[in-house]
Amino acid sequence: MRASWWIPLIAGLVVACSPTGGVAEPEAAANEPMSASNPPLIIAHRGASGLYPEHTLEAYGAAIDMGADFIETDLVMTRDGVLVARHDRYLSDSTDVADHPEFADRRVIKPVGGSPMEDWFVEDFTLAELKSLRARQAFTGRSAEYDDMFAIPTFTEILGLVAISNSSGQRVGVYPELKSPEVYAGLGMDMPGAVLAAIEAAGLKEVGAPVYLQSFHPGTLRALSGQTDWPLIQLLPASGGERLSPDEIATYAAGIGPWKEIMVQFRGGPQAYVDLAHSAGLEVHPYTYRADDVAPGFETFEGELTATFGLGVDAIFTDHPGKALAVRDGE
Repeated sequence: MRASWWIPLIAGLVVACSPTGGVAEPEAAANEPMSASNPPLIIAHRGASGLYPEHTLEAYGAAIDMGADFIETDLVMTRDGVLVARHDRYLSDSTDVADHPEFADRRVIKPVGGSPMEDWFVEDFTLAELKSLRARQAFTGRSAEYDDMFAIPTFTEILGLVAISNSSGQRVGVYPELKSPEVYAGLGMDMPGAVLAAIEAAGLKEVGAPVYLQSFHPGTLRALSGQTDWPLIQLLPASGGERLSPDEIATYAAGIGPWKEIMVQFRGGPQAYVDLAHSAGLEVHPYTYRADDVAPGFETFEGELTATFGLGVDAIFTDHPGKALAVRDGE
């Protein structure tokens, strides 16, 4: 029977549990134990977004200073076809757009995730207009001290930061996600082509900067697999999506990026999930680990990460790269 990555297997579900009903801290992976010479990669999710407004040059720069292996940037496109960093196409929860009366008429209703949503959308703004906005903390409960201070960066600006860091001797990679590529294709924009062109223009290969490309859309990754040698990661949502087996994914991608609870809910538990992926030749990069949102069954962020690293995962996405590096490196 083929295993499906997209929807957790409910029938006969076996979940490893602690005596208190939470997730048990698993033993180290048998296939490839973690070692100082092969530690899991720390991917700064939206930069050091636990401390700064996400997807800003300041959040990325802080993550690089902390020593993150990769900075992760979600990409969307402006009306004039420029790649910029935002987690979503809509702007209200991560910028001050609502405070700009000159853009009041840009608030419209569009489908998002299958439901209508009234908001301001990136594709309705030129780059110059977006640059007049300022970023805000998108998560309730996190510090807002840097709100309204930082601009929305272009992908080119982010790649420049990565290139400069690598040229200066600090190896750091970039991990872009192509968000809603089908929406931009419908608008006549070639998002995959624009991403590859920007990476090439930044000269990342010349300075030795590594790259992963990620998407939730299998069709986009299948197309990219014939256009680039950069490794591809198939993101896996909490529910829904196309059912795909590990062997199918391995035909076009180097690995998977599952929502972390998928591993917990998998029949046989998280270790079986990681081992199955590795047996198909896939890397495992689960998301998202947050110091202010620890998974049930763990008392501390450090405990959750220690257990996750013990599974033999190849990388993790985290909003708190400094804390994750301290756990990984035993500091």
